[in-house]
Amino acid sequence: MTARISRAKRTPFSAYHRRYEAWFRRHRGAYYSELLAVRALLPWQGIGFEIGVGTGRFAAPLGIRIGLDPSRAMLAYATKRGVSSIQGVAEVLPFKDAVFDYGLVVTTICFVEDPKKMLNEALRVLKSGAPLVIGFVDRVSKIGKQYEVHRAESVFYRAAKFYSASEVERLLRDTGFNDLVWGQTLSKPLTEIKEIEALYDGHGLGGFVVVKAVRS
Repeated sequence: MTARISRAKRTPFSAYHRRYEAWFRRHRGAYYSELLAVRALLPWQGIGFEIGVGTGRFAAPLGIRIGLDPSRAMLAYATKRGVSSIQGVAEVLPFKDAVFDYGLVVTTICFVEDPKKMLNEALRVLKSGAPLVIGFVDRVSKIGKQYEVHRAESVFYRAAKFYSASEVERLLRDTGFNDLVWGQTLSKPLTEIKEIEALYDGHGLGGFVVVKAVRS
């Protein structure tokens, strides 16, 4: 039996892809803050892939050639942005073992059915010593708590499960990733973010957290 993203989690992104795209235009300051935070921890060279590539808003500007997502509607945008797009799910990656120099997962971990299985698959397809970079909304941050309170009102987040930085760290270490490096940004509510925010070390203050972990 193959793993899959549940219909409740997959359908909103296909049905509301225009609304998803509009978020990035409406929150440019937050988007570019997240993009630059991810870029700071991502390798400059090699062949990478993104799990949950969506519309390619991160993969395309970061030079990532390959992206996977369960939504055809979202992948259509990614393809137009120059990403080689593959329809599939995070828990069953359609790639051979040890073929990628790095991997990226941005705001996807909260939507997958089995994050540990996703990380095991990422571990499998990465080369030895290759990093995986994960960007996520920290559940215990101000923004994370705000998302939790209003989760039922969002067509995207109502079926999501948010994680704290410590929970993500535990998942990574249990899977076999080590040498974790942390960064964070978005210290204010989204409505107050008009400019690009700086990236700070660690976690605990920013709503958007990035962690780089190395495959053993």
